[in-house]
Amino acid sequence: MGYPYDGVDLREHPEEYRIGRGEQGVFHAEPYKGELLPLWRFKDEEAARESSEAIYQKFLEYRSAGDFVGMDVARKYLQMGWTRSLRYAKHRGGNKSHPRDTPDPEKSRAADVFREKWRAAAEDEEYLSLKEEHRRRNE
Repeated sequence: MGYPYDGVDLREHPEEYRIGRGEQGVFHAEPYKGELLPLWRFKDEEAARESSEAIYQKFLEYRSAGDFVGMDVARKYLQMGWTRSLRYAKHRGGNKSHPRDTPDPEKSRAADVFREKWRAAAEDEEYLSLKEEHRRRNE
Protein backbone atom coordinates (compact mmCIF):
# COMPACT_ATOMS: atom_id res chain seq x y z
CA MET A 1 0.00 0.00 0.00
CA GLY A 2 1.40 3.39 -0.97
CA TYR A 3 1.05 6.64 0.87
CA PRO A 4 -1.39 9.22 -0.44
CA TYR A 5 1.57 11.41 -1.31
CA ASP A 6 3.76 8.85 -3.09
CA GLY A 7 5.19 10.67 -6.10
CA VAL A 8 4.08 14.09 -4.81
CA ASP A 9 6.53 16.93 -4.17
CA LEU A 10 5.40 17.90 -0.68
CA ARG A 11 7.29 21.18 -0.80
CA GLU A 12 5.09 22.15 -3.74
CA HIS A 13 1.95 20.50 -2.30
CA PRO A 14 2.15 20.58 1.52
CA GLU A 15 -1.62 20.15 1.72
CA GLU A 16 -1.13 16.51 0.63
CA TYR A 17 0.98 15.69 3.71
CA ARG A 18 -0.58 13.73 6.55
CA ILE A 19 1.15 13.94 9.90
CA GLY A 20 0.34 10.37 10.92
CA ARG A 21 1.65 8.70 14.05
CA GLY A 22 5.25 8.44 15.16
CA GLU A 23 7.53 7.89 12.19
CA GLN A 24 4.83 7.11 9.61
CA GLY A 25 5.53 8.18 6.06
CA VAL A 26 9.14 9.15 6.61
CA PHE A 27 10.37 7.15 3.61
CA HIS A 28 7.67 8.55 1.30
CA ALA A 29 7.94 12.28 1.99
CA GLU A 30 9.82 13.81 -0.93
CA PRO A 31 11.83 15.96 -1.40
CA TYR A 32 12.56 15.78 2.34
CA LYS A 33 13.50 12.11 2.34
CA GLY A 34 16.19 12.89 -0.24
CA GLU A 35 17.51 15.72 1.93
CA LEU A 36 17.39 13.94 5.30
CA LEU A 37 17.99 10.23 4.70
CA PRO A 38 21.65 10.77 3.65
CA LEU A 39 22.23 12.53 7.00
CA TRP A 40 20.69 9.74 9.10
CA ARG A 41 23.31 7.58 10.88
CA PHE A 42 23.24 5.84 14.25
CA LYS A 43 26.13 3.33 14.17
CA ASP A 44 27.68 4.75 17.34
CA GLU A 45 27.53 7.80 19.58
CA GLU A 46 29.76 9.91 17.33
CA ALA A 47 27.73 9.09 14.22
CA ALA A 48 24.52 9.80 16.14
CA ARG A 49 25.84 13.15 17.35
CA GLU A 50 26.86 14.27 13.85
CA SER A 51 23.67 12.94 12.31
CA SER A 52 21.26 14.36 14.87
CA GLU A 53 22.95 17.77 14.70
CA ALA A 54 22.78 17.83 10.88
CA ILE A 55 19.13 16.78 10.87
CA TYR A 56 18.28 19.29 13.60
CA GLN A 57 19.97 22.02 11.56
CA LYS A 58 17.71 21.07 8.64
CA PHE A 59 14.76 21.29 11.05
CA LEU A 60 15.83 24.85 11.91
CA GLU A 61 16.23 25.72 8.21
CA TYR A 62 12.73 24.44 7.52
CA ARG A 63 11.45 26.43 10.51
CA SER A 64 13.08 29.60 9.17
CA ALA A 65 11.31 29.00 5.87
CA GLY A 66 7.96 28.36 7.62
CA ASP A 67 8.02 24.85 6.13
CA PHE A 68 5.99 22.71 8.53
CA VAL A 69 6.19 19.55 6.42
CA GLY A 70 9.99 19.73 6.37
CA MET A 71 10.03 20.34 10.12
CA ASP A 72 7.78 17.36 10.77
CA VAL A 73 9.74 15.00 8.54
CA ALA A 74 13.01 16.11 10.20
CA ARG A 75 11.38 15.51 13.60
CA LYS A 76 10.44 12.02 12.43
CA TYR A 77 14.03 11.25 11.34
CA LEU A 78 15.26 12.34 14.78
CA GLN A 79 12.63 10.16 16.45
CA MET A 80 13.55 7.26 14.18
CA GLY A 81 17.23 7.70 15.12
CA TRP A 82 16.22 7.31 18.75
CA THR A 83 14.01 4.26 18.21
CA ARG A 84 16.46 2.46 15.92
CA SER A 85 19.44 3.11 18.18
CA LEU A 86 17.40 1.85 21.11
CA ARG A 87 16.40 -1.29 19.21
CA TYR A 88 20.07 -2.03 18.43
CA ALA A 89 20.98 -1.30 22.06
CA LYS A 90 18.45 -3.85 23.32
CA HIS A 91 18.65 -6.48 20.54
CA ARG A 92 21.69 -8.02 18.82
CA GLY A 93 21.76 -6.88 15.21
CA GLY A 94 18.59 -4.87 15.85
CA ASN A 95 16.65 -8.16 15.61
CA LYS A 96 13.80 -8.20 18.12
CA SER A 97 14.10 -12.00 18.44
CA HIS A 98 17.70 -11.63 19.76
CA PRO A 99 17.40 -9.62 22.99
CA ARG A 100 20.56 -8.71 24.87
CA ASP A 101 20.95 -9.47 28.57
CA THR A 102 22.09 -5.89 29.09
CA PRO A 103 21.77 -2.99 26.64
CA ASP A 104 24.77 -2.10 24.49
CA PRO A 105 26.19 1.06 26.12
CA GLU A 106 27.40 2.64 22.84
CA LYS A 107 24.02 2.21 21.14
CA SER A 108 22.29 3.45 24.30
CA ARG A 109 24.37 6.64 24.19
CA ALA A 110 23.52 7.03 20.50
CA ALA A 111 19.83 6.72 21.40
CA ASP A 112 20.18 9.38 24.11
CA VAL A 113 21.79 11.78 21.62
CA PHE A 114 18.91 11.39 19.16
CA ARG A 115 16.29 11.58 21.89
CA GLU A 116 17.58 14.97 23.03
CA LYS A 117 17.34 16.47 19.53
CA TRP A 118 14.01 14.76 18.82
CA ARG A 119 12.46 16.22 21.97
CA ALA A 120 13.87 19.69 21.16
CA ALA A 121 12.18 19.52 17.75
CA ALA A 122 8.92 17.99 19.00
CA GLU A 123 8.56 20.61 21.74
CA ASP A 124 9.54 23.62 19.61
CA GLU A 125 6.81 26.23 20.01
CA GLU A 126 6.76 27.31 16.36
CA TYR A 127 6.65 23.67 15.26
CA LEU A 128 3.66 23.01 17.54
CA SER A 129 1.86 26.09 16.25
CA LEU A 130 2.45 25.18 12.60
CA LYS A 131 1.41 21.59 13.32
CA GLU A 132 -1.92 22.73 14.70
CA GLU A 133 -2.42 25.04 11.72
CA HIS A 134 -1.60 22.22 9.27
CA ARG A 135 -4.10 19.89 10.98
CA ARG A 136 -6.80 22.55 10.97
CA ARG A 137 -6.34 23.23 7.25
CA ASN A 138 -5.61 19.78 5.84
CA GLU A 139 -6.73 16.91 8.01
